[in-house]
Amino acid sequence: MTTQEPPKPANSFRIALTLDFPESRMDNVLLNALREQNENPSLKVISRGALKELFNAKKIMIKGQRAKSNSSLAKGTTYVDILGF
Repeated sequence: MTTQEPPKPANSFRIALTLDFPESRMDNVLLNALREQNENPSLKVISRGALKELFNAKKIMIKGQRAKSNSSLAKGTTYVDILGF
């Protein structure tokens, strides 16, 4: 079964999180993934506080839905869109 990639919102940065096991909080996983990527220099050096602000401003989306920092992530690939980048 293949995971179909949802449409990417305009004016956003997409990162795919691929997990071998479920995670209870997405903020830590997303922060690590952003620091490891090289496509967006601004997000590569984002602070934990700045990432929290993006969650609070509802600028982080999963499948078109607003994500919360304490959202859990399932095993497999999850596409996360960060609006405004």
